Amino acid sequence: MSPHDGPPPRPAAVLFDCDGVLADSEGLVNRLVAEDLTMRGWRLSGEQARETFLGMAVPDMLPVIEARVGRLPPGWVPALARRIAARLAAELEPVPGAPEAVRAVVAAGLPVAVASNSGREELAAKLARLGLAPLFAGRAFSFEEVARPKPAPDLYLAAARACGADPARCVVVEDSLLGAKAGIAAGCRVLGLTRGTDAAVFRAIGAEPLAAMAELPARLGLAGARGAAA
Repeated sequence: MSPHDGPPPRPAAVLFDCDGVLADSEGLVNRLVAEDLTMRGWRLSGEQARETFLGMAVPDMLPVIEARVGRLPPGWVPALARRIAARLAAELEPVPGAPEAVRAVVAAGLPVAVASNSGREELAAKLARLGLAPLFAGRAFSFEEVARPKPAPDLYLAAARACGADPARCVVVEDSLLGAKAGIAAGCRVLGLTRGTDAAVFRAIGAEPLAAMAELPARLGLAGARGAAA
């Protein structure tokens, strides 16, 4: 639906990606991944790591990495996850406007969930650092909770179920092509945050571009809730 077609129906639930939507974490995480892989012989900058792995869950990253550096040592994934969680707990900042947008949605009486290709420990660290963990209690899904990570629909289907909502009446907020495809595959209306992905990329798959998280309440028809949630 185009923004010019009038307000869409009130959603039954709002389902958020985490990295790049709630948490401004991708730069930090990509630097840590790049540092690790550079030490193993694959010289990458943080930006190159972002371009290579944007939106991917660890199970999908592993074959790409091992094709370049050989077999990774046992325990590489949990060890990297612990380093990332420790840095996130100390340094992570929110995407501008994201905490306020989530609180506005909750204040309007809509259930919310978060669905991320992050690991469980990493996702929990991000939500705790941002002060959003209580808002997503019982409705925070990492790739470890489902059979298939994004771009499969499993994460968003699980998130919709946790909210007691029909996916067709849910709005997904994403920032990557892989994540937006997951929301579309789940049958949801998808808003694509254009901080790092071009609006045309989202439009090409049927997602609606969203310029900033501060615009989310109005796009959901909840503009009056913003003040109550501040």
